[in-house]
Amino acid sequence: MINFRQPDVENFFQTFGIQTFTVNKEETQLVFSTNLNGKYNLWAVDLPNAFPYPLSFHNQSCSELAYDKQGRYILAIMDQDGDENGQIYAVSPTGGSLEPLRTHEGARHMGLNLSKDGERLYYTSTKEDQTYLKSYCYELKEQEEKVIHEGKDAATYLTAKSPDEQAIVYVKHYANTYVLAFVKKDGQEVYLTPDREEQHTVSGIEFVSDTLIYFTTNYGEDFSYLARFNLEDETFEKVAAIEKEDFDDVYYDQSSNSLYIRAEKGVKDKLYQFDLKEESLNEIDIPTTEIAGLKVADSGNLYLAGRTAVRPANIYMRKDGQWKQLTKYNVPGVKEEDMAEPELHTYKSFDGLEIEAQFFKAKPENSNGHVILWPHGGPQAAERATFRSLFQFLVYRGYSIFAPNFRGSTGYGLKFSKMVEGDWGHGPRLDNIEGLEYLFKQGLADRDKVLLMGGSYGGYMALLLHGRHADYFKAVVDIFGPCNLFSFIESVPEHWKPVMKQWVGDPVEDKERLTKDSPIEYLDSMTKPMFVIQGAKDPRVVKAESDQIVEALKGKGREVKYLVLDDEGHGFSKKANEMRVYEEVLEFFDQYI
Repeated sequence: MINFRQPDVENFFQTFGIQTFTVNKEETQLVFSTNLNGKYNLWAVDLPNAFPYPLSFHNQSCSELAYDKQGRYILAIMDQDGDENGQIYAVSPTGGSLEPLRTHEGARHMGLNLSKDGERLYYTSTKEDQTYLKSYCYELKEQEEKVIHEGKDAATYLTAKSPDEQAIVYVKHYANTYVLAFVKKDGQEVYLTPDREEQHTVSGIEFVSDTLIYFTTNYGEDFSYLARFNLEDETFEKVAAIEKEDFDDVYYDQSSNSLYIRAEKGVKDKLYQFDLKEESLNEIDIPTTEIAGLKVADSGNLYLAGRTAVRPANIYMRKDGQWKQLTKYNVPGVKEEDMAEPELHTYKSFDGLEIEAQFFKAKPENSNGHVILWPHGGPQAAERATFRSLFQFLVYRGYSIFAPNFRGSTGYGLKFSKMVEGDWGHGPRLDNIEGLEYLFKQGLADRDKVLLMGGSYGGYMALLLHGRHADYFKAVVDIFGPCNLFSFIESVPEHWKPVMKQWVGDPVEDKERLTKDSPIEYLDSMTKPMFVIQGAKDPRVVKAESDQIVEALKGKGREVKYLVLDDEGHGFSKKANEMRVYEEVLEFFDQYI
């Protein structure tokens, strides 16, 4: 009899990701960006078969894909080593070289939107206005381009166009919780919601005819709902809602004259189908807890990319009411039942606000008794019930992980999400501390066995918690977190800068609060061992932020390990880098248990 070794953390390193995908009109080819060879490239499968083969060898991340309806080409937006300056390339459906289509050094291109005949490409770019952006129409045959809209007042993005291409919808991003949409036709601009002064958001915009637009908004309410706008008489109307659920993306299915709506409810996604004739809303069972992408084929078949807490990203097809898994990504050698499904907990914070949190609990036979506090990034985002190999391998090695969705998180209504604006360092910080106190009271953690780790805003929070509450933690990992709110405000991408005053604060008007909330101010109390990780090409939290805190702490003789990844940005796009980071995080924590 052959006895196989028990799986170890290396098994979790061998999971693959899926960034984005597209399907051709005939549904004979599925194309997706995945890191099967250790770096992200375009791969394809010929449907109904499911054996993957490579299309590109660019070794870079892809943020968007679009398939020509005539099947002649695929468009892809790819950056360089995580710099997020996506350029538009054309790829043959049979694979090969990437042909530059719209490129501009140092600029970002986004929002691929092809005409039905595939002759015109609509998109938005920072290339001529880094702050407010411009939108373009590019004629592929004539290779001619014209500006169709110039942003003003806030970063302005093209999001939808009417079937006849005579009307186009844009959104103005004043803040993450203040996004207005307007339709532009015959030179006239009309806003989709009645009142522009009341802060609210608009998203998920879809034309179902040349004059009828459906979208999601929280205008006048706390949670987003489905609404419609009639361009003929310029009327706005609320259409459908589910209590305490945030409606987000909308997808039109012409074959059934219905809309598919992605909704967020706490840590999980849900999917609904809205019949436009009957105006009825029905929930659709999905095979994942997260919907990372959804495509509706002309036939009405659905293609969904998503994850669960114990299953990596995969793509599924829904036909005749049944889901079929098209990709087979998993953790090799590890059964799903051997991984950690998160427990949901709710606790009251310092001011009585209810906070929902996930607790990934190590199995008793593996547990080393230590809990890692994980403040999520964003901050206007949330920790969802989705797969993170980092979480699962740490839990497998005996660490439990506590991930609270503190004030400012999404999925809990507009009011809750706005609570972090202008308050990066007080309320959310105490929500995390109250979460630890909750664990102690429930007997789920010991006071002398808590570690701390976070990325992006979570990295900022890890630094701040270390500086202001060091006694709670044995060791701290900061992954590309801002340490100085003043320098952070100045160094973000230009199209972010109009939102910074509401989101974080004004360096002059809010000087006292920004100083108080900057981790760099608490060096004297940062006494625990630290590990700082940074991507050299990060455009969101630039390397200088991590340099500052590392140099300052070393100047005080503190124990700080610093890892800079020269070919990464705000995340890990190369498997070798991801594996290196995870291995070193594990080694770092293992020293202190």
